[in-house]
Amino acid sequence: MREMTVQEINAYLREADPFPMLLDVREPWEYGICHLPNTELIPMRTIPVELGKLDTTKEIIVICHHGVRSHHVARFLEQHGFDNVVNMMGGMAAWARDIDPTMATY
Repeated sequence: MREMTVQEINAYLREADPFPMLLDVREPWEYGICHLPNTELIPMRTIPVELGKLDTTKEIIVICHHGVRSHHVARFLEQHGFDNVVNMMGGMAAWARDIDPTMATY
């Protein structure tokens, strides 16, 4: 698993080809407050059941509120055959603080 800061991910997404899957593992109420465009919401608690929906060959950037849940999910994905997984360190809180200060926070 790689870990990238929000600044690194922001720059990377501008150039990424193909575009990675942005996997948000927060709860629906959190996602409703703020999220990045083009993300897919699969709450952490449902990842084991939803694993079959994910493409093991695609790069996946895992996102949560502060980077802790996403770290655990990224490790879980690696243990289940996903080779190209990135944890967004600092999560949406860091994104709102450092990249998009107009984003709603909680």
